[in-house]
Amino acid sequence: MTSHLKLRHSVSSGSPWEDKMGYCRAVRIGNTIEVSGTVAIVDGEKVKADDIYAQTYNIIERIGAVLEDLGVGLKDVIRTRIFTTDISKFDDIAKAHGHFFSEIKPTTGIYEISRLVAPEYLVEIEFSAVIE
Repeated sequence: MTSHLKLRHSVSSGSPWEDKMGYCRAVRIGNTIEVSGTVAIVDGEKVKADDIYAQTYNIIERIGAVLEDLGVGLKDVIRTRIFTTDISKFDDIAKAHGHFFSEIKPTTGIYEISRLVAPEYLVEIEFSAVIE
């Protein structure tokens, strides 16, 4: 019987919440990658607190870079979980998600929730990826 050592590779975002809460941005073990719920960097210029399309786009774009740091890409995403405080903006979320995933077509779910960690955040997304 052969034993396989599973190496754990964690990626930090540098957020002070990571140590406080005990988590990291992403973890890769073997061929599986899980990415924590991620919100946009709301800067008031490019990504505004009232622009759910820009927030969704910003999240996916940034997670693409995180995945690249782990040696993979958005093409390896098999599932997204989208949490929003305003399901009436579904079309804007879908447009941004489709920009990145129209060919990849991971499974997904979208859920309306009462609020996120701060009022300027309208959407949070989790990602799962598998490397073949």
